[in-house]
Amino acid sequence: MNNFTVIYKILKALEQSMDYEEFDDSLITPEILGVSRERRNKLLIEMQRNGYITGLIFFNSLGQHSSQIREPLEINITLKGLEYLSDNTMMKKAANMLKGIKDTIPGI
Repeated sequence: MNNFTVIYKILKALEQSMDYEEFDDSLITPEILGVSRERRNKLLIEMQRNGYITGLIFFNSLGQHSSQIREPLEINITLKGLEYLSDNTMMKKAANMLKGIKDTIPGI
């Protein structure tokens, strides 16, 4: 699966959870996203480093060189994450509209 599709799905789940007190991290399990736990965690780390989410808590296990993410996840979407989601939603709509035009007008 495309990494940006996974990022979009994570941000969409976070945006939808804004109406609730706590985030249900079962919405972004690796199985739901269709990726490995390692890939999902690396994407989450990058999303926090780039300001799209907040709230990830890291810890280092003995004998491991990389940080681990504490679960359950208690993450939130940021304004930058909401902007990313909004921009990509509009681009998807535009792409779908252009695809529809192309499908209806032969030779384009």
